[in-house]
Amino acid sequence: MSPATSPAAAPQAPDRATGRERRYDIDLLRVLCTAAVVLVHASAEFIDAGHRTTGILGDTAGRFAVPAFFAMAGWAALSGAPVRDEARLLARLGRILRPMALWTALYLLASYVSGGNRDQAGEEAVRALFGSVEAAFHLWYLYAYVPLLLLLGVVVLVVRGRALPRRSAVLLAALAVAPALLGDVTTLTGWAPPGWAWSVPLSSVVYAVAGAALLAAPRRGPRALWAAAAAVALVVLAVYQLTVRHPAAYGSAAVAAVTFAVLGTVAGVRVPERARPLLARLSDASFGTYLVHLVFVTLLAGPAAGHLPAGPWAPVALAVTTVAAAALSFAVSLLWGRLGWRAWLG
Repeated sequence: MSPATSPAAAPQAPDRATGRERRYDIDLLRVLCTAAVVLVHASAEFIDAGHRTTGILGDTAGRFAVPAFFAMAGWAALSGAPVRDEARLLARLGRILRPMALWTALYLLASYVSGGNRDQAGEEAVRALFGSVEAAFHLWYLYAYVPLLLLLGVVVLVVRGRALPRRSAVLLAALAVAPALLGDVTTLTGWAPPGWAWSVPLSSVVYAVAGAALLAAPRRGPRALWAAAAAVALVVLAVYQLTVRHPAAYGSAAVAAVTFAVLGTVAGVRVPERARPLLARLSDASFGTYLVHLVFVTLLAGPAAGHLPAGPWAPVALAVTTVAAAALSFAVSLLWGRLGWRAWLG
């Protein structure tokens, strides 16, 4: 990782020669969102165990994380660390796809060893090429993030270089036509391939572009107003999820309101100098944390929720297991970073 700039979204690393000043507020937002993802998945364990209210409130508190990651991806691609040439764009994709492939294989192997999918191991492996699988369901985000990063990178190269990056454009076109092509394959052969997940919803593109504008803006208004808006939006989202729909779609108005209010609250915040080295290390370890955290959520939050009787202790148990799972996930990611394994483990 370069000290010059911070990656905006969990999987992305900047080019080392950007010469830009590091945005520690982006580092803070990145670490916050990574912890929020852990909270969301721990909350799902509590919902599955019957602690619905506690789980939904926990999910509400972390629901902004994924849209905020898309927003930070847009900031990095369009403003913070835009690629200078096609080689760097493809290198960024490689820094995402290598750990993604390895961790998908590890989660599938763990599921096979534990007896979870022995009868469908081959089918699950094939499905992983088309879209996320149950053993590594949290990696669905990367199936949307990769096309988004590719799209924004091609746009930047075309606008700035006024030339078409051929290999990236061909790859982008292949991702675009794949769903229709697979449908034609089904019609012609009768074989129904797994669902295609390598695509980015329009809402995520909007989060990326609007989030980039907000994070890059020199003036954002009083932080207290953003914080107040975030608090109100969280209450509205909690009511919505408890009474109308859970989980709320990431493209819903309630989630968007929380997301942009959180972005406005954190963006531009001054991080004390003594805290910057630790924050930078945690930020650098966030992608690895995102990749491994499901292990600790399953080991800690699942059993705790399953053995917890109904009563007021569920919120405490959720908080404790989330903090423990996040701490362990960051710790192991920091460890393999020190060992020089980040290129493969994230």
